[in-house]
Amino acid sequence: MNLFLTLAFLFFIGSISGWVLELFYRRLISNKAWINPGFLVGPYLPLYGFGLCTFYLLSQIQLNGILVVIIMALTVTAIEYVAGIIFIKGMGVKLWDYSDRWGNVDGLICPLYTFLWGILGAMYYYIANPYIRSSLNWLEDNLAFSFVIGFFFGIIVIDFIYSTQLVVKIRKFAKEKNLIVKYEEFKSSIFDEAKKNKEKYSFIFAISNNMKKIEEHINEYTKAQLERTNELKRSIHLFIKDKIKEGIKK
Repeated sequence: MNLFLTLAFLFFIGSISGWVLELFYRRLISNKAWINPGFLVGPYLPLYGFGLCTFYLLSQIQLNGILVVIIMALTVTAIEYVAGIIFIKGMGVKLWDYSDRWGNVDGLICPLYTFLWGILGAMYYYIANPYIRSSLNWLEDNLAFSFVIGFFFGIIVIDFIYSTQLVVKIRKFAKEKNLIVKYEEFKSSIFDEAKKNKEKYSFIFAISNNMKKIEEHINEYTKAQLERTNELKRSIHLFIKDKIKEGIKK
């Protein structure tokens, strides 16, 4: 089967599966809430689409399985880093932030998440690979499904244009306040604000396209950031003060 169609199909599967995975991660572990993950508003995460395509291509390398999994983890980590840098430099937005993780690089990659990519790579290589190949055989027998894939990519292009316009507006206000918006944290703050004010929260269109509303969200986000910074400073100050007292007593 045509390699382009194969990769397009895998991108389709990976993007949707990754979105579902991240959705439940936010609900059950990180945010404890149903928050739409990612930069785009639709139910897909392109990073996972690229990840699955990478796993598929690398799984064909004739090397020891463990070595292939390590290469998978490092390759997807590199893709993650490049994608993060593009958004920071090009749009002034940080899509994810690992700054509190050990060994992180620019808050975009870290050993823990490289390890997790390795886990996903191992699951693909040792478990999912035969099923993926079966799905490719199914696609070959049902090429009409390629129209669905084409529709999917058409939606993603429209979504990307819409979401980029939204981020450009966010960047305008963020630039005025001289800050880089941490996108996931920003969306979480909107959820928290809506919950606090008992307002309706839009799962799909969490960030309004209205300039005035975006400015309000940025102001609330900046205020929350400042409060967290001040709280951290107070904690550090109290910690140092306690250590000095302990030293004097000794």
